[in-house]
Amino acid sequence: MDGPDLIPARSATAELPNGQTGRVMRAGHRRSKLRLSHSLLGGRPVSRRTSIRAGRSGAAVRWLAALSVPALVTTLLVSTPVGAADFTPVASTLTSPNPVDTTPHAQNGDVKAFAEIGDTVYAGGSFTSVKSPGDAGWTTRNYLFAYDRATGALKTSFVPVLDGAVHALAVNPDGKLIVGGNFKNVNGVSRKNLVALDPATGATVASWVGRSDGGQVRRTIVRGNDLYIAGAFHWINGTEHSLLARLNATTGAIDSTFQIDASVARTSSELVWGLDVSPDGGTLVAVGNFTLVNGLSRNQVVMVELDGTPAVADWSTQRYVHPCSSASFPFYARDVDFSDDGSYFVIVADGGRAAGAYCDTIARFETETRGSAIDGTWVNYTGHDSVTSVEVADNVVYAGGHFRWLNNSNGNDAAGPGAIDRYGYGALDPINGMPLVWNPQRSGAPAGTTNWGPIVWELWRGSTGIHAGFDNDGTGNEYHGRMALFPLAGGRVTPAVNAPQTTPGYLYLGHEDGELTRLPFDGGATLGTPTVVDQPNMVDAGAAFIVHNKLYWSKNSDLNISMFTGGTVGGPWVGSGYNDWYNTATMSGAFYLNGRMYYTKAGQNTLYYRYLEPDGYTVGASEFTVPSQGVNWGQARGLTWANGKIVYGVKPLLGRGDLWTVPFDGTAVDGAAAVRIASGTRDVDWSSPTLFYATS
Repeated sequence: MDGPDLIPARSATAELPNGQTGRVMRAGHRRSKLRLSHSLLGGRPVSRRTSIRAGRSGAAVRWLAALSVPALVTTLLVSTPVGAADFTPVASTLTSPNPVDTTPHAQNGDVKAFAEIGDTVYAGGSFTSVKSPGDAGWTTRNYLFAYDRATGALKTSFVPVLDGAVHALAVNPDGKLIVGGNFKNVNGVSRKNLVALDPATGATVASWVGRSDGGQVRRTIVRGNDLYIAGAFHWINGTEHSLLARLNATTGAIDSTFQIDASVARTSSELVWGLDVSPDGGTLVAVGNFTLVNGLSRNQVVMVELDGTPAVADWSTQRYVHPCSSASFPFYARDVDFSDDGSYFVIVADGGRAAGAYCDTIARFETETRGSAIDGTWVNYTGHDSVTSVEVADNVVYAGGHFRWLNNSNGNDAAGPGAIDRYGYGALDPINGMPLVWNPQRSGAPAGTTNWGPIVWELWRGSTGIHAGFDNDGTGNEYHGRMALFPLAGGRVTPAVNAPQTTPGYLYLGHEDGELTRLPFDGGATLGTPTVVDQPNMVDAGAAFIVHNKLYWSKNSDLNISMFTGGTVGGPWVGSGYNDWYNTATMSGAFYLNGRMYYTKAGQNTLYYRYLEPDGYTVGASEFTVPSQGVNWGQARGLTWANGKIVYGVKPLLGRGDLWTVPFDGTAVDGAAAVRIASGTRDVDWSSPTLFYATS
């Protein structure tokens, strides 16, 4: 295919559309042709969404022969993670990291569960005394209490009497409080491990017939009039149900159509520890200490399809099969939560480290994916520290536990290159799992109290923010006894930012220090007349790319950030101190798309990527490769993305570089579709690592 006509000639000064002055290059043209190779690597684990539970799709890989030509070579690379490239960024609503001062304190034990009815918040756990922040002394409350949401004052009329810890709370359609846990008697009457209470007084609802006859109830989830329960039981309402059951939420009657039985512990006692049901009620995911579900191999994690007669889904992962490095963890998949729209769920784990296993991680999975050996869309490693709770709300993944760092795949019980300090709490971007700028920390316990405990038992989105229940006495550098609330008030919204998505626009190419060459570009194969524009803030520039209204660019080995408005590069600042470990000078070109920074390295025939988080300018600790065939990335100089294509310069052995495009949707690169759209000239040499696309 022919490239567009370009350019030798003389230059003249002209005023550009943005008001800058530059040298307009005029004159003749040059044409050249190059025959392309035909090669293709297609296919990946995919599932196109038509509804949350429709459009299932497996993995498919197609291989076609490749023909080599001088400018292109065939190479095959395998990408480690799956799926996330087709996710567009979303705005996230973060709570304030400063906990409210009106939350009550528990003196001992821990807080494990929350519920809310009207202006009343209920908290359950293993504590035996509580107080409002302004109270001088402690009030006896064994395992369950209620308080005013606005003031934190204890609800003195709510006084149930339980003889064991509360692990789970839920509210049924009649507005009754459903309580699960490890107790035998409630208000002096036998109510083993499961009971419904009057929310005003704590009196037992005698007509509610649910009972866990054979063991602890760890989780309760209400969807419509269905109550799903999970725990260490084997009998519910006198009928056999192993670790999972479904009841009528209003009456407590067992639902006999739900017969999903988990069993056979990895070691120690079998149980389901974490449970969630998608908001539409169609899919259940449970995690815990089991290896079989209805006779099918499901190690620590099971998905159940709930439409019609509930059945174990054709979904399994090998990532929770191998043991972790610490034998003290009989199981390590600790908690699970669905996103607000039900399109994905997140599993958190403890356990140490092990090759091929998701120990001490936070991992996202897609709800509609089906098949075996399913990998996480993304995985965030703590580097040998436990994650014990997760809550996905408002397009944020909140995690809590006994960790010190996130983004720490290179660390082992220490901060490795890329590690980001997060002491017990973190908030992650759902599209790439990278930490957002939210860092309250499990700190602030006064002398004589518990400074640090192993478990954040619960993160739960209430009407005013994220409630946290834990086993220590400090959060947000303040005293908070065993519980805290991170409020939506005082929080912030992280905008949805991405690479420029519209055309036409402009290609910017490195020229000399303090200058860039600017060419109108229609996003296809047409380039306009180039001009050289003054950019005095760009000195020693390397690879560069646009994210929304900011230009990221390499200077020496640092990642610099500049505002980019009206075609002008503002004064730079160095990206987050967490990026000091990353040497940007190795990149011969780079672009950003959908939460990832894609890049090449001179002489290496690979298209790489790392996750990049614009909220904090942090670079992912792990390096991945893009399946790619038919493009010699070792010759690439400068990369950008526009209109569904990678636009890149090619450095020849002799002469000036040319400009090429190849389609790219974030999954794989097929060099057979590559097209040269511009030949190098004496005035425009497409061999600079500084190449980016912008709309102004």
